Amino acid sequence: MAAEAPRCGYVAIVGRPNVGKSTLLNHILEQKISITSRKPQTTRHRVLGIKTIGRDQIIFVDTPGLHKNANRAINRYMNRAAAAAIRDVDLIVMVVDRTAWTDEDEMVLDQVRQAGRPVLLAVNKVDLLANKADLLPHLQALALKVEAAALLPVSALRKHNVAQLQAEILQRLPQAAHFFPEDQITDRSQRFLAAEIVREKIMRQLGDELPYAMTVAIEEFSQRGAVVHIWALILVERAGQKKILIGQKGSRLRSIGVEARRDMEALFDSQVMLRLWVKVKSGWSDDERALRSLGYDER
Repeated sequence: MAAEAPRCGYVAIVGRPNVGKSTLLNHILEQKISITSRKPQTTRHRVLGIKTIGRDQIIFVDTPGLHKNANRAINRYMNRAAAAAIRDVDLIVMVVDRTAWTDEDEMVLDQVRQAGRPVLLAVNKVDLLANKADLLPHLQALALKVEAAALLPVSALRKHNVAQLQAEILQRLPQAAHFFPEDQITDRSQRFLAAEIVREKIMRQLGDELPYAMTVAIEEFSQRGAVVHIWALILVERAGQKKILIGQKGSRLRSIGVEARRDMEALFDSQVMLRLWVKVKSGWSDDERALRSLGYDER
C-alpha cells in the first residue's frame, strides 16, 4: 500500500489579548519562540512557529490579540497584523479564556467568520476554573455560538489536551510537501528574538509600573569568537518612564539584563554579552513612520 501523502499548512492562533495564545504555541513547539507575560498585548508581531512531525508539518501563526481600543498607531498595527494572518491560513485555532466571553471575543469571532476557514475552538485555562461544573454548560453555549469543527477544553500551561489539539489540527491540514526545513522552528531572525526577549523581561518586571509605550531595537548583533555581542536600545515615551526602567543606581536595568541574557544564551546556545540602554522618543507608538523603522512592518 502506498504511503499517505505528507500534510503541510498554515494555522492561525487567534483570540483577544491575554487568553494564552503564545503560551499555547510555545508548549506545542516544546520551545519558546513567542514571549509571554500576564499583561495583555504582550505579542505585537506575527510570529511563525514551525513544527515538523514525521512526514507532516504545521506552520503556526501566532498573532497579536485583537482588541477594540485601537486608538494609537501601534494598536491599529496589531489589529491589522492579526486580521491579515487570519485571511492567509488553512485553519484557525480560536482561543478563549475559560467561561468568559467579552465584546472582544465577539470581535474576534466576526473576523474568523469573515475568513471562512475551518475553526477549532480551544477553551484555555480550564485548570484555573474554581467550579468545574460551570464548564459543560459554557461549552454547550459555545458550540451553538461558534461553528467549530472541534471544541476542546485545554490548559496550555499544564499541557492538558494540547496533544489532542495538535492531532485535530494535523488531520485537517491539506496534503502538501513541507514549506520549511524540518529543523527550522521559526521564520524570525535571532536579532528579532533577542529584542523580544528583552521586551518580555521588561513586561514581566515592570508591567504594572510601565505603560505599553515601550519597545526594543537591536543596534548591534554580532558574533566575535565564541561570544554573541548584543546592544539593545529600549525606547520609552517619557523621562519618568526612563527613570523607572533604569531603577535606583541602575538596579532595575541590570536585573532585566541578567534575565534576558540567561534566556538568550539558552536560545542561541552561546555565551552572550548584552548591553542595554534607554532613550526617550516621544510619540513613537502613535507614529506610523517610526513604527515601520522599528520593525512594525506587517510582514
